Amino acid sequence: MSTNEIYHIRSFTDGYLMYELTESSTNSSFTICPERGGIVTSCRLRGQEIFYLDRDTFLNPKTNIRGGNPVLFPIAGQLVNGEYEWQGRSYAMKNHGVARTSVWEVLATGTEDSVFITLALRSNEETLAEYPFEFELRFTYRLKDGTLTIEQQYLNLSGQEMPMVAGFHPYFATESKNLSYETDATRILDYNDNTEKAFDGYLQLEGMVESAALLDAGKREIAFPLAQGRRVRLAYSEQFRYVVLWSVAGKSFVCVEPWTALNEALNDRKGLLMIAPEQTLHLTLSFALEG
Repeated sequence: MSTNEIYHIRSFTDGYLMYELTESSTNSSFTICPERGGIVTSCRLRGQEIFYLDRDTFLNPKTNIRGGNPVLFPIAGQLVNGEYEWQGRSYAMKNHGVARTSVWEVLATGTEDSVFITLALRSNEETLAEYPFEFELRFTYRLKDGTLTIEQQYLNLSGQEMPMVAGFHPYFATESKNLSYETDATRILDYNDNTEKAFDGYLQLEGMVESAALLDAGKREIAFPLAQGRRVRLAYSEQFRYVVLWSVAGKSFVCVEPWTALNEALNDRKGLLMIAPEQTLHLTLSFALEG
């Protein structure tokens, strides 16, 4: 079977311009919306949808999307009072940063040896008001052999070091919120009472309001069960030092979120990535389904 028979790209409108990329040989596909923060709204791997999506929040441009895989940049989480200080000036920034609420541009698509789409987000007047650094993000979403990989480039176009946090906020459609995670982490930070606790791989998200962060994982991957007896596995670059676990009562999802730093990083400077002028940081994140 030729690559032209395996890989397909189509565009369509569903409130916004959407792109669906398909690998027929593995019954896999993903759908992405550049206008709504470059978000992947659907990811079907080996015949099974792995993402949860609340369509009402997706279609309402004034609402944060509850579902899919939002992009977090240049912070993950929140800032106290929604503010941070940098070089003597105060800036306001909403939870999870500017990327997830911005319009991204399609740079390229392709179907040679894989199916991919490359999106870009450049700093602009709105982002500079919250984050005073010139930047460009280039993300290539590539589907091959039933695995979706996000190849990320973070370009510092400023004349000074650029502080940043990278993260993702994937919502996984699950049958249970109380799961065992395959990870070597042994400690968590429980944001419900802001204390560190021992972690044996099992976490009961049912009944938890705030999230919990895995603190000390050595391996940069995590796996956990989804529906139908199958497991999803995330693998990511070494800079993603933390994984944040979260859910909402009455909603059939769990969020398993790789972050490079935790809440308040732009204020407390803990774990910030510092990108030199005219340099580019390369990161990856992949999603695979097992079983």
